[in-house]
Amino acid sequence: MAEWTFITNYAMVLMLLAKKPRVTAIDVSHAIGITERATRKIIADLDTAGYITKKKEGRRVRYRVNPEMFLRGQTSQDVAVGELLEVLGWKWRRKKTKSKDGSIQEDKG
Repeated sequence: MAEWTFITNYAMVLMLLAKKPRVTAIDVSHAIGITERATRKIIADLDTAGYITKKKEGRRVRYRVNPEMFLRGQTSQDVAVGELLEVLGWKWRRKKTKSKDGSIQEDKG
C-alpha cells in the first residue's frame, strides 16, 4: 500500500521554494520523494498560474512566491497561499511603509 500525506506535492514544492528560494529542482525532488520531471512540471504549473515567479541568477534560478494568491479549490478559495505557508513554518517578510499621517505600518509581502 502506498504512503499518503496530508499535504499535496504541489504544496510541498511551493513550501520548499518559499523556504529556500535558490533550491534546485533536483533537491526539491529528493526532499519530497518524487521525480525531477514531476517537480519541474509542478514548478511550471505554479509559474504559469502566477503562484511563483522565477528570476535567473547566473546558472541558478531564484524563486519568489506570491503570498497574496488564493488557494485553488471550492473550500479554500478565500485562503491566501501565504497563510498556508505560515502554518507550514514560512515567515512573511514585512515591508514597512509610511502612511499619510506619518505612522509606520507593516505590510505582508
